[in-house]
Amino acid sequence: EIFEGGMPPVALGGLRDIQLWFKGYEQTYLERDIRDLSQVADLLAFRHLMRLTALRSGNLLSPSELARDAKLKAATASRYLGLMEASFVLHRVGPFLSNRSSRLIKSPKIYISDSGLACYLAGISSPAALAEDPLSGALFETYAGQNLEAILASHWPQARLAFWNVQGRYEVDFVIETGRDCLAIEVKSSSRWDDKELSGLRAFLA
Repeated sequence: EIFEGGMPPVALGGLRDIQLWFKGYEQTYLERDIRDLSQVADLLAFRHLMRLTALRSGNLLSPSELARDAKLKAATASRYLGLMEASFVLHRVGPFLSNRSSRLIKSPKIYISDSGLACYLAGISSPAALAEDPLSGALFETYAGQNLEAILASHWPQARLAFWNVQGRYEVDFVIETGRDCLAIEVKSSSRWDDKELSGLRAFLA
């Protein structure tokens, strides 16, 4: 399911070649949708940035780092990321902080909006390849994030999805917040877990 993602033509089955469908999706998105949204002078650079973003799905967003790796100006990379977000290819998840101003300043996490698309853009060609790939954990988190976003949008629109960490020591993958109430969620792709896996949740509760 992580490899297939949630795009209806893929998720509902009936496709002989999922990768070919995603290739067509990417071409249509770049050649039609992005052209309609904004004048992108260099589609190759945009595609390169999109693939680099997929490789960082589930991680903190660093526009300057992405710009450097994509060999783009920081302002151009930020504009392209904005286009990707406006066209629902990626979404940002902000930090859970008591200071609401800091939430707008601190770095968010970025997620490709569909785990199947993220696999395609990251060059993962099969479920077997995904299982062996170092990105499998981040892509599992991407899959969890896309489903949480969909559930909240459909059934709990007043809730906000966030994440929480403390200087790299503790982290909680997702925090669902509504008013003064919140629900912390830790996502693990492994079939086994032990007590230390709960350290982030315990720190959050404390």
